[in-house]
Amino acid sequence: METFEPYPSLALAVMAGLLIGLEREHSRVPGTEGGRAFVGGIRTYPLLALVGATAMLLSRSLGPWPLVVSGLGVIALVSLTWFKDAGAGHLGLTTEVSALLTLLLGALSLSTGIIEPLSRRVFVVSAISVTVTVLLSSKTQLREFSTRLSRDDVIATLKFLIVAVVVLPVLPDEALGPWGVLNPFRIGLMVAVIAGIGFVGYVAMRVWGQGRGLLVTAAIGGLVSSTAVTLSSAARARQTPALAPLAALGVIIASTIMFGRVLAAVFVVEQTLFEALTVPLGAMAATCVALTAWFGWQERAQPHPQAKVELINPFELSSALTFGALIVAIMLVSRWASEHFGASGTYVTGVLAGLADVDAITLTMANGVKSGALPTVVASRTIVLAVAANTVVKGLLAISLGGRAMGLRVLVSFAVVLAVGALALWR
Repeated sequence: METFEPYPSLALAVMAGLLIGLEREHSRVPGTEGGRAFVGGIRTYPLLALVGATAMLLSRSLGPWPLVVSGLGVIALVSLTWFKDAGAGHLGLTTEVSALLTLLLGALSLSTGIIEPLSRRVFVVSAISVTVTVLLSSKTQLREFSTRLSRDDVIATLKFLIVAVVVLPVLPDEALGPWGVLNPFRIGLMVAVIAGIGFVGYVAMRVWGQGRGLLVTAAIGGLVSSTAVTLSSAARARQTPALAPLAALGVIIASTIMFGRVLAAVFVVEQTLFEALTVPLGAMAATCVALTAWFGWQERAQPHPQAKVELINPFELSSALTFGALIVAIMLVSRWASEHFGASGTYVTGVLAGLADVDAITLTMANGVKSGALPTVVASRTIVLAVAANTVVKGLLAISLGGRAMGLRVLVSFAVVLAVGALALWR
């Protein structure tokens, strides 16, 4: 592409302007164009991008002044039109900001020495253009999403982000504590990883899951806590026995998501361990999928009731600190058990930790493999044992709290899943 310059870069600028302009054209409310001073569309935005591109071309010979003048001209234009629109009662800066950004995208398309080579610049400009277009076209969805989040959710998220963005980078990245197993930076990173995965599920629950069907809630809730889904489904089955088969199916779906969540967390921290876990956890997840398909086919004619799973924001600072303390405790206990009892001690630690939570032991094992303190085979078996222990706990919760009809279906299903996982692990 370099041979044909500047034509590819000019085409890139035009395409960026066309993409944003197309969205602006379709976002107009029919009959309201006459009330706005600045109404840009599929022609205006490509022209703005070309103004920026041409100014950048001239700047190569004339210095920065063409770009400065064109930038000030667009700023003056959008400022004047904004004041006129504000006087007419049309408040908002979205159109004006998108116009200025389109000018800058045109200039970036023709820039040299900033993003090289040209192929990379094409991807960067395209990515920014697509992101801008998505944001512009998602006005209604974003506003609805913001109304679903409470102020406490926002504050909790901001607190955690301060810790993750401000505090985490300055934590020492070195081995500390007994046996040198405590690395503050890695511990903080593991907390951020698992909280981020949980937050995706929490947001999805806020947007789609709460008040939706039991199975939709179970699938989304599995990203946060399959145990919480089990408790909620068991309560629903106890309250309405006719829903026991559907409640059991919800627990199986949440557990399927849990296997994927564990694999995702391991992949972020240690790819070697991820490869070792792909077969056993993948086999268990595939078995859950098969069971879900079978039971789902049996219950296809049944209505999906409304459901609600009570979850807390995983970005809540107290929750993050508690999870970090749990990781530290499991790291120390696991290393102590490994020192005194070898691999068997690590396995016992995994089972005990899995009774309450699989995320902490999962990240502990991943960190152990990454630091060289644990063999991959020991870590992978420990994680599978923890997942198995957690699965057994959910089965017992299902039969004790959800009743015989739900519990037996969950226990039998989990017995099959665990058998498949054992065969895959110790094959």
